Amino acid sequence: MSVLPTVLVVDDDSSIVELIKDFLENEKFEVMTACDAAEAWRIFQQQAIDCLVLDIMMPGENGFDLCRRIRRDSDVPILFLSARGDDVDKIRGLTLGGDDYIVKSASPGEIVARVKAVLRRMGSKRLSAENILDYGRIQLNLTAREVVIDGGNVMLTPKEYELLTLFAEHPRQVFSYEQLLQKFWEGVGDKHTVRVHIGRLRDKIEPDPDKPRHLVNVWGVGYRFEGG
Repeated sequence: MSVLPTVLVVDDDSSIVELIKDFLENEKFEVMTACDAAEAWRIFQQQAIDCLVLDIMMPGENGFDLCRRIRRDSDVPILFLSARGDDVDKIRGLTLGGDDYIVKSASPGEIVARVKAVLRRMGSKRLSAENILDYGRIQLNLTAREVVIDGGNVMLTPKEYELLTLFAEHPRQVFSYEQLLQKFWEGVGDKHTVRVHIGRLRDKIEPDPDKPRHLVNVWGVGYRFEGG
């Protein structure tokens, strides 16, 4: 199953949001949108986000504050978008953990190019030349579709492999039962469907499936991957 990179665009100017969204979708990105930090935070907690394009000045919580909150748990790429081009905001944004800073006068095409560039840089940090996600005792070779646990190959069903890959590509990102059902079963089934498959996956990757340390429950919501 191919999963498109998902970009969350956050800006209180709906015309800017729609313009960036159109250009990103034309380049085969999946795009989520939010008009303020509160809505963006809600989406971020519920969806697998690969990159944020984040306005700085918004009603209520500003982009800098949201960046701080996200950086407590996640290294997802963040590109600040601002009407101001002065160095003070740029330095502050990058100091807080932003990966790039774009002035709103930039063309939509440039914004898309910067999104692609930051995702490539992030990918090079996470993946080796052989396209391997390495979490210590768990390694995924995405090119060969192989999973190695404690140095030995582990056979997973296609569904188990796709589930593990999604979690491993988004460490500490919470996935709800509803998200997983929609992504892997097209919305057909219920929580029991997800629990059964997660249970089988845990049997193969956890040292003690009854006390999982990698694929953990987020009670009442779903699951989160803790890596090594």
